[in-house]
Amino acid sequence: MSLKQKITKTLSIVLPLAVGVFLIIYTYNKLTPTERNDVAYSFRTANYLYIYLALFAGITGFWARAYRWKYTLAHMGYTAPFIVRFTAVCVTYVMNMAIPRSGEVARAAVISRNSDVPFDKSFGTIISERVVDLILLIVCTGITIALKFDELQDYLVENIPYKKLLLYGVAAVLLGISALLYYIYGKAAWLAKLKDKVSGITEGALSVFKMPDKWPFLLLSVYIWLTYIGMFYISIFAIPQTAGLSFGTVLIAFVVGSLAITFTNGGVGLFPLAVANVLTAYNVPLASGTAFGYIVWGSQVGLIIFLGCFSFLALTLLYRKK
Repeated sequence: MSLKQKITKTLSIVLPLAVGVFLIIYTYNKLTPTERNDVAYSFRTANYLYIYLALFAGITGFWARAYRWKYTLAHMGYTAPFIVRFTAVCVTYVMNMAIPRSGEVARAAVISRNSDVPFDKSFGTIISERVVDLILLIVCTGITIALKFDELQDYLVENIPYKKLLLYGVAAVLLGISALLYYIYGKAAWLAKLKDKVSGITEGALSVFKMPDKWPFLLLSVYIWLTYIGMFYISIFAIPQTAGLSFGTVLIAFVVGSLAITFTNGGVGLFPLAVANVLTAYNVPLASGTAFGYIVWGSQVGLIIFLGCFSFLALTLLYRKK
């Protein structure tokens, strides 16, 4: 590995963590002394029974993701024990927290090493799953916008001048059309490579719909996202100030939190800040919203670390020779 590659790899790990730490410090300094005390009080008095119930729902989501994997593997002619699939899924999450986008590679490596599934084949199934997950995230975002369209429209009109909003919309459309035309007709070498990758991903994603077991796969995919939403919704009852939120409001906070996790390694620093800002817009005190964001994020991180440690231990004991 060259010096440039080492520096790039180091920066890809250090920079996201540094941004996360900065956001944590920023959030702390943003709070007044009274609000900091309110946050601490919310931590102490929260009803953690709801958090435990949310984590149980999350574990069933891990189970569903591991169970779903057998369908894409079988479609390619391979099998793997459930324990290997489950531990590989758990390793994905804990690795993504440490090194962004490394979890998918680690997941493919785990099942390849312990079940003799070729790495490229297993990685292809993971990519197809991710594409389906992305589609479901887009659907979830669309449903959220539809449910809360009036409120979102009022918020945009109040906070962004109409002319600017119109200008931004026109600029976005023109930029999108330009990018699409360049993608279709561009001849650059890097664009040709990008098209090959997009073509491969698209082919892998579409193959999901050609599987004999596509319906169980798709139903499990929907269930996985329902567990994500369920974890978030159940958690609101842990704090009195968030217990009365409508489902639509919770869905907005969930989507924003999901995007925060997507663009960072595990949402460190950004997830609680983003969720708190959304809840504040719906009359939840900043201290309560901040406490809620950190309780949800912290409990999920704790679950991921626990399952990750369990997975490494289980793999060591069951497949010591490999």
